[in-house]
Amino acid sequence: MDREMWRPFLEQWSGEWIAGRDPDRDAPLDEEVVRDAWLGFGPASEAELAAAEARLGRRLPPSLREFLLVTNGWRDAGNFIYRLAGTTELDWLRDTDDRTWIDAWEDLVEDEDEDDEEENGVEEDPTAHEARVLARSLRLSLEGDAAVMLLDPEDVDEQGEWAAYWLASWSGRGPERCNSFVDLMQRQWMSFHALRRPPGATRDHWDAEVERARQEALTGEVDAPLEVFARAHAFGRDRADVLSLQMKMLLGDWRRHIAGTLWYRPHLDDLLLGPLFATELLPLLLRHDQLAAPHDLRPLPRLKEHAPEPVRALIADYEARAAEPGFRLSFGAPDFDAAVHTVTDRPGDDAWPDLLTALQLWRPVDDDHIAPVSLLADPILAQLITPDRGRQILTTPRPRPRESR
Repeated sequence: MDREMWRPFLEQWSGEWIAGRDPDRDAPLDEEVVRDAWLGFGPASEAELAAAEARLGRRLPPSLREFLLVTNGWRDAGNFIYRLAGTTELDWLRDTDDRTWIDAWEDLVEDEDEDDEEENGVEEDPTAHEARVLARSLRLSLEGDAAVMLLDPEDVDEQGEWAAYWLASWSGRGPERCNSFVDLMQRQWMSFHALRRPPGATRDHWDAEVERARQEALTGEVDAPLEVFARAHAFGRDRADVLSLQMKMLLGDWRRHIAGTLWYRPHLDDLLLGPLFATELLPLLLRHDQLAAPHDLRPLPRLKEHAPEPVRALIADYEARAAEPGFRLSFGAPDFDAAVHTVTDRPGDDAWPDLLTALQLWRPVDDDHIAPVSLLADPILAQLITPDRGRQILTTPRPRPRESR
């Protein structure tokens, strides 16, 4: 990324960071940040870059050089990095107060070497490689929440870009590699949006992409919409999760997908209070809970404790009805429901063709409903709908809500 690309990207970052700030939780912004709508500083000069490279003994990678020529340092590089170094502040990690990262990894390697000797010839643990990377890395970040950003001068691609790393003591992971400084900054940008969900052009772009992908999914596209939903998920767009959940459940392992998505999160209230949850997802949650092993993720009890009161009442009412003798699942509109029950009441060799015929009567309950996932709540249909058959359902064009009225 050259400076003509860095500047508008960083201006957008600044504006959306300021817009997403929580005045009750976040530290006050610097006066010049508010005045200029700019998280950066003035640009570095070529002479300042040359001096930094002479001091470090290495030419800096292209994306970092171009970044510094736009802003000589940076505030708030994501949620947990508060300052990035300018030209005079760049230094090797081993020569800074943050060399404790190196010490910690070297201690881990020593402990594992002792264990390896006891195990007689166990291959070198990846921790040893990570320790070497840390020992030779350039520190990019000056302040962070037990987190650091680094560049590895010995891992260089054909464009001269150095591999970049993010490392946080609380992440439960080791150093996480990106291909370059610009890739690491893009990652920080995404994580900021996933956590803060600020208003602005980025949010609007991904909301529009999700809507476009939703309409493509209803025409029978599968893989392309799923790719869009995955990218939108990285920017914290919950609607993408709701839409992709339905497709993924039909493509296999529905219990894992619904458990992972509906483990209660406050920002899913819109989903929990809507018709999709009441008519399609709640029956699946109850069925999942009935099948759950002791150590499985079980969203239903968590929702019963933490969901908004109307949702807890809805769950209690549904559980009471489901416990009554003669209870039958409802799969949607009366004509579709009757056709599906014809299949479940008399399953046989023609069950799949009969279900395909019944699916012609399916109608969505709202704009976020793109697939007949409540079918999976029935044990007979859940066994009948293999991943290949689930894909067949998804590749069949389906009506939009307005077309079903």
